[in-house]
Amino acid sequence: MHMKRVEGRTMAIHKLLLKVALLGAFLFGPYHNHVAQADDSLTKPGCRSSCGNLLIPYPFGLTDSDSHCRINSSSFIVDCDYSTSPPVPYMWNRSSNIKILHISVEDHEQRISAPIARNCYNSCGCNDFSSWLRLAKFPLSSTKNKFTAIGCDTSASFRDRHEKFSFGCMSSCSSVLDVSNGSCTGIGCCETSIPRNSFSYNISITSFSNHSDVLDFNPCSYAFVAEIGSYNFSVGDLRQLKFNDHPLVLDWAIGNQTCEEAKKNSMSYMCTNNTICTDTENGSGYKCTCLEGYRGNPYLPNGCHDIDECADPEMNQCEKICHNVIGNYTCSCPKGYHGDGKKGGGDGQGCIANPSHLMKILVGVAVGIIVLLFSIGFLYFGYKKRKLIKFKEHYFKQNGGLLLQEQLHECDRTTKVVKLFSAEELEKATDNYDKSRIIGRGGYGTVYKGLLPNNTVVAIKKSRLVDQSQIEQFINEVIVLSQINNRNVVKLLGCCLETEVPLLVYEFVNNGTLFDHIHNKSLKLSWETRLRIASETAGVLSYLHSTAFTPIIHRDVKSANILLDANYTTKVSDFGASRLVPLDQTQLSTMVQGTLGYLDPEYFQTSQLTEKSDVYSFGVVLAELLTGKKALSFDRPEEQCCLATYFLSSLKNDKLFQIVDEVIANEENNEQVKEVANLSERCLKIEGKERPTMKEVAMELEGLRAMAKHPWVSGINVNPEETVHLPGEKTDVHIDSIVTTGTGYTENMKNHVMPLVSSGR
Repeated sequence: MHMKRVEGRTMAIHKLLLKVALLGAFLFGPYHNHVAQADDSLTKPGCRSSCGNLLIPYPFGLTDSDSHCRINSSSFIVDCDYSTSPPVPYMWNRSSNIKILHISVEDHEQRISAPIARNCYNSCGCNDFSSWLRLAKFPLSSTKNKFTAIGCDTSASFRDRHEKFSFGCMSSCSSVLDVSNGSCTGIGCCETSIPRNSFSYNISITSFSNHSDVLDFNPCSYAFVAEIGSYNFSVGDLRQLKFNDHPLVLDWAIGNQTCEEAKKNSMSYMCTNNTICTDTENGSGYKCTCLEGYRGNPYLPNGCHDIDECADPEMNQCEKICHNVIGNYTCSCPKGYHGDGKKGGGDGQGCIANPSHLMKILVGVAVGIIVLLFSIGFLYFGYKKRKLIKFKEHYFKQNGGLLLQEQLHECDRTTKVVKLFSAEELEKATDNYDKSRIIGRGGYGTVYKGLLPNNTVVAIKKSRLVDQSQIEQFINEVIVLSQINNRNVVKLLGCCLETEVPLLVYEFVNNGTLFDHIHNKSLKLSWETRLRIASETAGVLSYLHSTAFTPIIHRDVKSANILLDANYTTKVSDFGASRLVPLDQTQLSTMVQGTLGYLDPEYFQTSQLTEKSDVYSFGVVLAELLTGKKALSFDRPEEQCCLATYFLSSLKNDKLFQIVDEVIANEENNEQVKEVANLSERCLKIEGKERPTMKEVAMELEGLRAMAKHPWVSGINVNPEETVHLPGEKTDVHIDSIVTTGTGYTENMKNHVMPLVSSGR
């Protein structure tokens, strides 16, 4: 018995200690600190002002607080659940399961957490679903909330508790691909406004076909009332909405009387000093707010206290001096000024300096500004000049200027034909690269027309970028191109290495490109001119491949890079993509570059650049000269889109003269056209080893030109000792004379002439 008493006393002591510990934790723990730090002006003295993270302003109060801490209305009761950490506040009692998130006295709003109504289906279907939400007497805010429904087979309705009205919206879709994130217009999601005087409500969800058509991506329908901006629709919400509650806003007011009615009973009227009363627009009752210039809780005695507008520049319009007064503030000006002291731009005059005082200030300010501007300008321009010099030095070294100077110094003085231009010279020559000076744009840069001080017209190419790993080859290319002595290559006059990307200066060619002359129907090139242009272009490429000190592959042969002067003399240009070929190599591995339509398919597939890549591109140019059609055009039928394949197909089907340019067809040069077409066909072989060299192409074209100028019949040399006679004619043909006529005859030409002579035809 004694032992039982001891155990009983021990348990009682333990319980007492536990209570003391809990009380100490409450009084001195984090929660109590939070309460102590709350704004006491929102509550009556001695009343707790918070539950967890929620500040509770009067007229709201806790259930376990004194009755004077809140007004006598269940709607203003906050039930605090201290069993959680932090404690959770509920509306009037925790059994309502409606959590309070925020209470605002200034806006007369209460933000709560409301549940989401949902209706889920499976392959067997599901019954319709409805959800009631019983609120206090506070109505839903009609301006801060929206009614939203989610689903692809959904009809959701909102019905007021008193069944005074109902409304809703429908949402449907047949595929998840029809739905867009953020769009709530009836496809997967719909929303509508909330009318005034909506209190407790019922949400009902129905389905048109039990989600049977959309079950795989939308098994559930959802509907809820939520604060505007708190929810943003996502396509993933059709499969599963990832929350159970959402905030909504209630409008609250005092009682059910108007201001005029409430003022008649001074005992129950709650608006205190420095307040104004307004009738609520949503629901019933009245609202108290602090007068302008005051802040605080209008429901507490002396709760609205004066705002010190002068402490915050954003709250006053004073320009110089601000004086706080009860409920307002005044402005004034310092000595030496007059005016109302308010900032200008509105009704205020501001502070205006007195004339004598103003003159002194203006003179002082003007002198100070002049000295300051002069100093800043001097320092700025000095800094800019030094920075510009450093940039030029940096770019000069980066672009291989030192290497170029070294190689120029090592060369014979007679070969120093390349000039190093300064950045200022070229800026002046192009009017600072004015848009009106642009004469061409390409994949590798922009070309400007420039005028040098000696009145020489030049073309200045400004590259888009430069590969730093290729600087040494770029400098070698400049040296080589500057020494090319070929009348059919655009002459490189010099370069500028003081800019971010190198600038190349070429002679100016004034008659446009071959591309312009072929495809401009008003410009008609004769067959003789086309053949000469083809021959001269082939001669340039042959020179680059075979005769130049270091072989050069152009890599971007096309009609747009073949310029024509006033006499239609060919000038091959744009060596921006060109590569120098070391003498001990026949091919290079490079990143594929070129122009679609002209690009060698073998090079495109293997990235192995050879001289035969230029041969293929030249073959496309020959086809372009013959047909007058663009190398690549998506305006033509699919089978004719690529000129190379279309041209080869036409040759194979013996339809050459159905595709040749009308100008050529009318000149009756059929045999020469066939020869050039056959040559183009050989250049367009898929395998590079089956293509002729550019030297062979150039010789054959030159031979055709020579035959056009000196037909073999008119080029007879009569020598009785070295002749053969053709049947029925007295003419003697000297074979060596035919074969050696002109320097461009090839074995192909011999094959045409020799059978005629030896057969006696």
